Amino acid sequence: MSTVLNKLGALEAARLLNRRELTAEQLVRACLARIEQREPQIHAWAELDPDHALAQARALDKGPVRGVLHGLPLAVKDIFDTHDLPTRYGSSIYARHHPDADAACVALCREAGALVLGKSVTTEFATYHPGPTRNPRNPAYTPGGSSSGSAAAVADDMAPLALGTQTAGSIIRPAAYCGIIGFKPSFGRVPRAGTKALADSLDTIGGFARSVEDVGLLASVLMRDERLRNLAYSGKPRIGMFRTQQWRHSLPETRAAYEHAARVLSAAGARVEEMPLPAEDCAVAQLHADVMAYESAQSLAYERQAHAGQLSTKLQTMLQAAAGIATQDYLDLRARAAKLAARVDSWFDQYDIVLTPSASGEPPFFEQGTGDPQFCRGWTMCGVPAVHLPFAQGPQGLPVGLQAIGRVNTDHALLAMAAWVHQELASQPLVM
Repeated sequence: MSTVLNKLGALEAARLLNRRELTAEQLVRACLARIEQREPQIHAWAELDPDHALAQARALDKGPVRGVLHGLPLAVKDIFDTHDLPTRYGSSIYARHHPDADAACVALCREAGALVLGKSVTTEFATYHPGPTRNPRNPAYTPGGSSSGSAAAVADDMAPLALGTQTAGSIIRPAAYCGIIGFKPSFGRVPRAGTKALADSLDTIGGFARSVEDVGLLASVLMRDERLRNLAYSGKPRIGMFRTQQWRHSLPETRAAYEHAARVLSAAGARVEEMPLPAEDCAVAQLHADVMAYESAQSLAYERQAHAGQLSTKLQTMLQAAAGIATQDYLDLRARAAKLAARVDSWFDQYDIVLTPSASGEPPFFEQGTGDPQFCRGWTMCGVPAVHLPFAQGPQGLPVGLQAIGRVNTDHALLAMAAWVHQELASQPLVM
């Protein structure tokens, strides 16, 4: 039985745990067995203490059901502080760092009964320099970044749930490359206390699961929104299909998935319309990159002053570029970002959700880096909720999908409609 327990979805496992038909220790042992088998190839974990994980599980089994995440193993991206495990932020600078307290999001999950299985690999300070994690669909390819370990752990059935962050595309892109659900909530809806800051107007906490309903369960705890545990939807959504100005960088598999989704959802009764491309948005990716660079130089002031030699060349280049951005220029960038966000918000007077690429296509080879977040930058900057939906297989046999975007602070409505969309698309998967 233990050989299949690690494949249970979060909701299914939670029901069994709640009824005491499954113990937390049984589930943790199954996850640890999977990790022992696959970790030498995948390298999803930055810190793993099996004895500690089992001790947490036994304690939960002895007590009452604590909450909706009772007994569920959780992979925690190593950008979040944990009081009982080291937190290194993907950098040698913090090789001996042991926080005294949990990040707020970790504490909320523990309060709801989750147990921290271990710390999952992050890129350096959640930026671009990759860690060792490989794509579980094919280890020759990248799992994406910066939430690489979290996405890989869920995709490889090592854990049913994982925490991640997105500053550019660090939830949506790894979810796309690993073929799972990744959810980035509306900006500011999940507390960031105890999370290593990178860009103050962009950093967003979210998570990974293997179904929309499962990620809704996790989000209901992170966002303190019980509605996210019920994603029933009986309507027919108004869907805007938006290629974005980055469309010229999309690969044939993304273009095929985009056209396939429009056909399937239209046939299912949704009102599907192609959205025009506003010319003024052509520089949105650079706008986000400049804001991110400026704010990162602020947030990482200590590291670049005291430990510059331990920063990767790529991160040093980004921080040096920020030196050329004057304060007034930054404020002008933020003003432009606010106008863009207002324009995007107005779209949802006409559409319920927007479907758009998550990534250019299948993941690149591991040696080529973690991939380009260009298809996510603008949405992160606008603060809208986004969820990646996998439903296609590209020519290399790797996952492809699209992301669904919603209006700010309509996270429940977005996930409910996304669950409907994903069900329709998954019922007619596209294989290229």
